[in-house]
Amino acid sequence: MGAIVAVMHKEKQKTSKTVFTMLNELSHRGKNKYAIASTKEQTLANSLEKLKLETVQSNIVLGDVFSKILPSDTPQILTTDNCTLVFEGRIYPSSKITDTASLVEKLKSNPAQTAKTIIKNYNGDYTFAIATSDSIIIGRDSMGVVPLYFGRNKTLCAFASERKALWKIGLRKVKSFPPGNIAVVRKDARILFELVRTIEQPPLKPLEMDSATKRIQMLLLQSIRDRVSDMREVAVAFSGGLDSSLIAFLTQKCRVKIQLITVGLETMPETVYAEDAAKALDMPIHVKTYSGGDVEKVLPKVLWLVEEPDFLKVSIAIPLYWTAEFAATHGLNVLLAGQGADELFGGYHRYLNTYAERGTDALRKTLLNDVVQCYETNFQRDNQVCAFHNVELRLPFADMRIVNFALSLPLHLKIESKKDKLRKRILRKVAQNLELPESIANKTKKAIQYTTGVDKALRKLAKRENLNPSDYVRKAFQQTFPDVKQK
Repeated sequence: MGAIVAVMHKEKQKTSKTVFTMLNELSHRGKNKYAIASTKEQTLANSLEKLKLETVQSNIVLGDVFSKILPSDTPQILTTDNCTLVFEGRIYPSSKITDTASLVEKLKSNPAQTAKTIIKNYNGDYTFAIATSDSIIIGRDSMGVVPLYFGRNKTLCAFASERKALWKIGLRKVKSFPPGNIAVVRKDARILFELVRTIEQPPLKPLEMDSATKRIQMLLLQSIRDRVSDMREVAVAFSGGLDSSLIAFLTQKCRVKIQLITVGLETMPETVYAEDAAKALDMPIHVKTYSGGDVEKVLPKVLWLVEEPDFLKVSIAIPLYWTAEFAATHGLNVLLAGQGADELFGGYHRYLNTYAERGTDALRKTLLNDVVQCYETNFQRDNQVCAFHNVELRLPFADMRIVNFALSLPLHLKIESKKDKLRKRILRKVAQNLELPESIANKTKKAIQYTTGVDKALRKLAKRENLNPSDYVRKAFQQTFPDVKQK
């Protein structure tokens, strides 16, 4: 876990100082190593101050911020005679991309094709950059779990793990890099994208509930096993609801020690429910409560991490920030969470409105679109919040095997009818097959911003200033990023 940056100057001016500025802005994402590299030179140091910028003389420069999550972790920088690759993220099951000997030969002969090979063949959460003598090649995993952004002006083209690094060097029109793509930047600094692997609507499979349930259970167990194969102990963001309980229960089957973490405001009854659910599952739980004052205090920091003046995203990010913070203070640097399940299996109440008003075809398209957009609505926000605490977020539902199978399921296995108050029927059936308590298997979906009380606390803070909630967040964002123009 860490960050990458990549910069090309169109007029061939040296860019190592620009890369250094960006790395400094992203230094909160790592604390162990920092690197600057071109095709011919690279410098690696234990601190930013010790990086020798003068040794990297090129208009095409990569940068890396490295954080050691596992004892075996090392910076994943691969150099050949004609190019350098910097890889940020994780391959599942646990492995290092730099351990793949065949990749070195492929990288030598055809860097762009190698980039495509990585996206096609490597299951995981990652971004990477390849520098050649006259180009940069950038890639992002097909689910987009690890954030990546890009921007350009008349002379510079740059990529970074967070927007603030691009804003810092004067790039204002910053966009999220599309998952499953590679981008090639050549001498004129134009960005040419190529889609390699994407989320598509597969043919529908005429499956019955029993066979589909067994398949989902097996795929989810495999996804979790892949994501904890290098761990002895992990934290689980736990609400006591269906998704987090399934993850916790199946993680325990992988013989990994589990610590459940629940956060919320002091008056919220959901924390008591989470404790009861943990007791029913016979798992240790840590409950941390906060006040409305804590919400106000943490808001600027969360906005700095989320980088968007979005009330909904902030109200979700705050409890996750607290969860990651608690995990870090207790020495737990990998956090499992259930993001993606609602989009895949129809968990949100708004899907009933689509079903009732527009029918099954429209609902199926809505679910697909929501899954495709998860990287922008959920994943990059959550990664950025957790990375601040040096906690690596791993999402079992964001696995292409699960995604492809879930999208192929008949709609009635997810939502029984236009009045289905529970939804996610197939996941509830998995919970029943695993003999989870009925209070968990059939618990009504409640969003985290409501169960933790953060939504209500933010609305109170906004009302105190005679602002609506969205304007209150926009005002706080402007104070955090005064030079960034809001949409």
